[in-house]
Amino acid sequence: MLFDKVKAFSVQLDGATAGAEPVFSGGQAVAGRVLLELASAVRVGALRLRARGRAHVHWTESRSAGSSTAYTQSYSERMEVVSHRATLLTPDTGETTTLPPGRHEFLFSFQLPPTLVTSFEGKHGSVRYCIKATLHRPWVPARRARKVFTVIEPVDINTPALLAPQAGAREKVARSWYCNRGLVSLSAKIDRKGYTPGEVIPVFAEIDNSSTRHVLPRAAVVQTQTFMARGARKQKRAVVASLAGEPVGPGQRALWQGRALRIPPVGPSILHCRVLHVDYALKVCVDIPGTSKLLLELPLVIGTIPLHPFGSRSSSVGSHASFLLDWRLGALPERPEAPPEYSEVVADTEVAALGQSPFPLPQDPEMSLEGPFFAYIQEFRYRPPPLYSEEDPNPPSGAMRPRCMTC
Repeated sequence: MLFDKVKAFSVQLDGATAGAEPVFSGGQAVAGRVLLELASAVRVGALRLRARGRAHVHWTESRSAGSSTAYTQSYSERMEVVSHRATLLTPDTGETTTLPPGRHEFLFSFQLPPTLVTSFEGKHGSVRYCIKATLHRPWVPARRARKVFTVIEPVDINTPALLAPQAGAREKVARSWYCNRGLVSLSAKIDRKGYTPGEVIPVFAEIDNSSTRHVLPRAAVVQTQTFMARGARKQKRAVVASLAGEPVGPGQRALWQGRALRIPPVGPSILHCRVLHVDYALKVCVDIPGTSKLLLELPLVIGTIPLHPFGSRSSSVGSHASFLLDWRLGALPERPEAPPEYSEVVADTEVAALGQSPFPLPQDPEMSLEGPFFAYIQEFRYRPPPLYSEEDPNPPSGAMRPRCMTC
């Protein structure tokens, strides 16, 4: 049969290995080859290639038009991100060309747009990228091969907006029926807004329980997927990491001094797509029996480029120092301590023991800066200056006649 003449038909990307496929970002070139293996000679009309990237959302909602009438409302939206077409094989003359048996390779390459959306799979939407090759032959159905590739758009957390600390405070009155059980207050802070998967978020929080009930503080990183179509929105939330503190008794106060909350391997934030968003937030809450929970939400951005060890060191160290001072986790002395008197450090006998020069020279003149040269600077001793006095320690003698200013 004619179908048996095509032994293999597939799309391969350059850079792929046995264990991993290449990952692309906006502006990069995608290159690869279409492999065609034939058992015998085959007439081919054309070999076409199409690359497509598309964001798609879809969901349904049940609605009621009356007491006994119900219908289903459907919401759907698409956004094209990548669209590329190419013809890899066309007949030179006539309608078909004959390929001999064996292995054939057809190379392709195309440039991705500068701005893309990260690949995503959700319950009500997705962002997918694929390359499809179509082999056209006369009198038989077209043969197709499909290859999916991944795009991760870089999100750099080394920006002033994502390095800024995030803080907030909330309070709630604990009630039981119609009785007031006291006030519960919560304040929380993190050192920056941007993190990458695998990092630890140090959570600083203060829980003040002035009620008559035991309360339980908790914290969690929550992912929110937002799908948008025809002016409507559909959201889905999921907890990706969480921690629980110890109960706080009535009239007590608890302080979290950097409780560690590690971010698991999750996808980065998607903030600039018209049909779907992926957002993250740190939610710190206090469970109050008999009352709705006290909730404080701090925004997060999950990036792909981790924090630079030196690039943003000055800004991050400065903000971290003020962050610790604001939360009384580190304190500067109110008044700097005065240095000791020079005579308390260096005695006259030590100066005399140094010899004729207060600068002892190294024994080896070829000594490099990495040697003990700086040790001599640290051992430098110098005689203290005389004490200041308002009286002249060497007054003029009485026999000396004062000099006249006119003669």
